[in-house]
Amino acid sequence: MSSITSTEVAGKLGVVVIAHNDEALVGDAIRSVLDQGPVVAEVVAVDDGSSDGTARVLDELAALHPRLRVVHRTVNSGGCGTPRNDGFRAVTAPIVIFLDSDDVLPEGAAETLVAAAERHHTPVAVGACVRRELPEGRDVRWQPALYREPAVLETADDLLPLVHDTLCVNKVYDRAFLAEHGIRFPEGRCVYEDFLFTARVLAAAPRVAVVPDTVYIWHVRRAATARLSISLDRDGIANWQARISAHRTAVETFEAAGRKELASACRTKFLEHDLRLYARDLRSHDIAYRTEWWELTRAYLGTFGEGAIAAAAAPARWAARFVLAAEEPRDLERLSRLTADPARLLPPHALSGDTAVWSEDLPVELDGLDSVPLDGLPLLVDGNLRAGATGGAGAGIGGELRFTVRDLYGRLGAAVPRTARIDILPRGADIPARTERAELTEGPAGWSGRVPAGLTGLAREGRRRGNRGVQLWDVRATVTCADGAVFTTALRLPVERQRRSLVPSSRYGVLLVRQYTTANGSLAVRLAPGVRDGLRAIGAKLRRISRSSH
Repeated sequence: MSSITSTEVAGKLGVVVIAHNDEALVGDAIRSVLDQGPVVAEVVAVDDGSSDGTARVLDELAALHPRLRVVHRTVNSGGCGTPRNDGFRAVTAPIVIFLDSDDVLPEGAAETLVAAAERHHTPVAVGACVRRELPEGRDVRWQPALYREPAVLETADDLLPLVHDTLCVNKVYDRAFLAEHGIRFPEGRCVYEDFLFTARVLAAAPRVAVVPDTVYIWHVRRAATARLSISLDRDGIANWQARISAHRTAVETFEAAGRKELASACRTKFLEHDLRLYARDLRSHDIAYRTEWWELTRAYLGTFGEGAIAAAAAPARWAARFVLAAEEPRDLERLSRLTADPARLLPPHALSGDTAVWSEDLPVELDGLDSVPLDGLPLLVDGNLRAGATGGAGAGIGGELRFTVRDLYGRLGAAVPRTARIDILPRGADIPARTERAELTEGPAGWSGRVPAGLTGLAREGRRRGNRGVQLWDVRATVTCADGAVFTTALRLPVERQRRSLVPSSRYGVLLVRQYTTANGSLAVRLAPGVRDGLRAIGAKLRRISRSSH
C-alpha cells in the first residue's frame, strides 16, 4: 500500500469553526487548527451572532493569520446547522472538516484523516473522538469499538456500525461528494443536527476510511458555571422530544434512500443507546416530566414493531418492552438500574411457566436470560460499609465493607462464586486507589464476604492527589467463580442502610463518612477528613433539618 506524504496532502483541507458567545475558548480551537500544519489550506470561522467578545477575538486572530477568514452573522441562528452551512459555502479547499469553538483538534489529526481519504480514494474518512470531562480532565473514548484498527468500509453493510457514531466532527468530507448528493445540515434551531447530517452522509453509501487515531477532542464541561451544549442540556422534556424527532427523521432518511438495513440499525441504536441514556435518569425528574416522557416514548416505540425490538441486545429490549407494557410510569428504581451502566435487574422478577418475566402483574418476557453469559448479566452485589472500629481482621478504625453476591437468576449456583476483588476508586477514575480480596462463603442470601475498607488510608490518598476537601469514592466488585466465569459490577447499597458516621482519626482528628446511592444506583462513599470539613458537613445537615421542620 502506498504511503501519502505531508507534501502530497498540503493545502487539501478547509476547516469550518462555528462559535457563539465563546470568547474565552474560541482562540484555543482556532490555534489547534492552525497548528495542524500545511495540510490546512484555510480556516473559516463563523460567528453566529455573538453578543460577547467572540467576534473581536476572531477578527484579531484573522489579522495575524492569513489562513483564517471570519464570517459574521448578525442574527443568531439558534443552532449549529446554519453556521456550518455558511462555513461550508465559504470554503474552497477540496476536503472539509467541522469544529466547534469549545473543542480542539489534537496534534496531527488533520493530516491523519486527509491522508487516509487520499490513500484509499474515499469521500469520507473518520477517526476516534475523545470526550474530555472537565474540569477533571478525564478522557472517555466515544464509540471505542468502531475505532480499534484501520479499515476501509466498502459496502452499505460495512457502514451499519457507523450508525452508532452520530457525530459529524470526527470526520473529513470530500466537498464534491457533499455537493453531488445535496448534503447539508438542517437550518435554524435543531438540537441534534449531527444525527441528520450523518444519516444523509451514510444514506449516500460512501466508501469510508477508518483510522484508530484520536482526531477530535470533545470538551464536556459539567461545572456549575459551565454552559451546557444544546444536546447535553437534558433537564427539560423538549430535549427528549428533539431527540426522538431527529431519530425518526434519520430513519426516514435511510428508508427514502432505500437503505432498509441502515434504518433497522438506526432503530437498534435508539434502543441500545438513546432509550437507556434517558430512562436511567427518570428517577431524578418530577412526575410531570416522567408522565410526558412515558407517553412520548411509548408512542414512538409503538412504531418499531416487535421485530425491531427483538433485534436489540438485552437489557435494552427488556426495557423497551417494559415501557410499552406499562401505561404509566412505574418501577422506576428497577428501570433506572436496568438501563444504567453496568446494568442490574433488581427483584422482584418472576416466572411464567419456565419463562422469566418482569413481575407477576406485568409479565414482560425477559427472553434470553438463561443464555446470557455471566459477565453480561445485570448481576447484583449488595454492600454495606461499617465505619469505625468493627473488630474485623485488619479493619480497625479504617472500617469494613461487607457484601453479598445475590443469585437472582438461578445461574450462580452452577458457577459457584469463590472469590471477590473489591476496588475502591476516586470518582471518575479507572485505576483503583485501594484493592482488597476476599474468600466468599455461601449462605441463604447468597455468597458473602468482607474486606477492610481502609477509610483513613483512602482519605490520605485523596489528599495526596490534591483533594483537600470532601472526597468521593466508587466501589466495584470483580467476582471469580469455580467454573472460571468472571464478572465485574458496581455494588448496590440497600436504601435503609444509608447513613453517616463520625469516626476518630489519629491523623485528621475526625473523619466524616457517608455511604450513599449514586444517580445510577451504585454504592459510593463520601469522606470529609479533618475537624473543619467534618463539622462543616454536619452543620450543613443540621441546617437542612432545621429548615425542613419549620
